[in-house]
Amino acid sequence: MCRASLFLFGILVGTLGCSLPALTASTTAASEGMPVETAVARQTQAAVDATALSCAPDVVLEQALVNEVIDGDTIEVVLNGQTLRVRYIGIDTPERDEYFYHQATLANQSFVAGKTVMLFKDVSDTDRYGRLLRYVFVDTIFVNYELVRQGYALASTYPPDVACAEVFAEAQHLARSEQAGFWSPLNLTGRFENTSNCHPSYPTVCIAASPPDLDCKDVPHRNFIVLGEDPHRFDGDNDGIGCEK
Repeated sequence: MCRASLFLFGILVGTLGCSLPALTASTTAASEGMPVETAVARQTQAAVDATALSCAPDVVLEQALVNEVIDGDTIEVVLNGQTLRVRYIGIDTPERDEYFYHQATLANQSFVAGKTVMLFKDVSDTDRYGRLLRYVFVDTIFVNYELVRQGYALASTYPPDVACAEVFAEAQHLARSEQAGFWSPLNLTGRFENTSNCHPSYPTVCIAASPPDLDCKDVPHRNFIVLGEDPHRFDGDNDGIGCEK
């Protein structure tokens, strides 16, 4: 059975999520005047996107109006006459004093600012700060997923809310392999111009190059991006994240 999240996108996305698309690549190519290879790629991506969308549990569907975008992974909404904060499940974006904070916040704004969003619960209703924990959808966009996929957020697993953990991990792998967002070396230009002792392998935090050699216990940072040579070997499993919790 299709999960409730697919309802948001009508018959087309629901079909992609639960059965193969009726249109063939050749039919699409002919109707849109594109190469068959392009049509195949588009249909393949649509199927991948539908699989990503289907991970959200069909538990507690809410509709809310976004009143304010707080940062890359938190919004304020009006829900049933109340103003509440919503924290996106399964992802982390840079904090206010961290690299790529503004880009992540602007990306989130571009997705949801002033729009009506659909909210889905996993297991937990709120976090320790009283914020609603939700998967967020707007128009045809799974916002949590897209922020990771486009390189504005890291996939972060916080049990028991793990329904989309594998989907987000795959989105992060794709973003990293394509050097999207903060994974791109081009986005490091000028980052360290006033902090020359910070090693460029760690673009979201300032950690000096060795010597001395450092371990995770020697630095206050956790779950930070690792690019390139990683002189301190903080990224032991080579997934692009250092000193994982």
